[in-house]
Amino acid sequence: MTELQADVLIVGGGPAGLSVAARLPDGVSSILVHQDAEIGRPVRTSGGTWVSDMRALGVPDDLYVAMNTLEFRSDNVVATHAMKSQTLAVLDITGLYQWLGRAAVANGCDVHVWTKMLACVRDGAGYLATIRFADRSEGRVRARYVVDASGNANAVVAALGLADAPQRTGVGIEYEYEMLDGDRDKAVLFVGTAVLVGYGWIFPAPHNRVRIGVGVISPDTDVSPRTLMDQLHASGFLYDQGLRLGTRVHVNAGVIPSEPYDRKLVFDRVIRVGDTANFATPTVGEGIRMAIEFGRVLGDELGKAVQTGRAAPLKRYERKCAKRFERNYRLGYAANQRIAKYDAAQWDRSVRRLSRLSEREVVALIRSEYSFRLIAGGVVKYLKAKIFSR
Repeated sequence: MTELQADVLIVGGGPAGLSVAARLPDGVSSILVHQDAEIGRPVRTSGGTWVSDMRALGVPDDLYVAMNTLEFRSDNVVATHAMKSQTLAVLDITGLYQWLGRAAVANGCDVHVWTKMLACVRDGAGYLATIRFADRSEGRVRARYVVDASGNANAVVAALGLADAPQRTGVGIEYEYEMLDGDRDKAVLFVGTAVLVGYGWIFPAPHNRVRIGVGVISPDTDVSPRTLMDQLHASGFLYDQGLRLGTRVHVNAGVIPSEPYDRKLVFDRVIRVGDTANFATPTVGEGIRMAIEFGRVLGDELGKAVQTGRAAPLKRYERKCAKRFERNYRLGYAANQRIAKYDAAQWDRSVRRLSRLSEREVVALIRSEYSFRLIAGGVVKYLKAKIFSR
């Protein structure tokens, strides 16, 4: 049986795991196992984000398209916002992940695709993972530290009995088409009768394509997103949006946690990051920018922990994450629970109120980022009372 050894084993080749691998310092060895056959395929996210964040993270301009208009739609109300200070972006997911993958490899990470972690146990001061390679043979990895970047599965922490996989999840499906005609400068979020037990989106995407998706919260509803998509196409709703679609080129599907933020990310030498750490925003499920940013933070702090043998750097990572997410996500999660029960009339009222918000307030709502300045100005109270009231 093949046996590999490294300072750090990373389970999961999404943006969080790859960002950790790319940031570990010289002299710290790492192995990354990723269960899919290729980095970045299949796609499991819609890729909505913000131009300012992508620039701050150094993401090349050719890996996203920018949009200056955000539209909210319910059955009878449309709220349109010009995004002047915060331009929207939709990512080339496969291109982005492979860019991150090249950075991880260039940093010395030993990346194994089509390789699944089967089990993980404590082994002295470190851990012993059993893995299955692409050729179906099994091997083992001995590592001093393990990063769980497996997404909603929480594969490592669940295997070790440290935490359970989330019970409440956001489940989405998305069809990507050639876009023959339509507004390429506008992202649409829609609610109401067309997707009454969920929510939907229309995102112009790179390479002259458009992504149309729906998501639901499980187990709040037992309706599948695929059923909603079939109903959506049959209803004529998409034609009413001025879209002319060409060939369907991809079907993307994914699952993210939809539970309260848990500040416990470090279990001795096992660390959660990305969707495994519930970084995706509770309002719209946006997580890639946080996965990259805090994957890099973890890479820096984990490197120090490996080099010194001290726990303090990992605790510092945990505190940095809590500072960013804990307070903001508390409000966002409360909103998520409430709006999951809306009927069509309630959505009409909510979208009408959204039309009265400033750009700054809309951005704060979507990003689940409520600064002290916003709080001092009473905006959070306003959002709670006016957007999420029934």
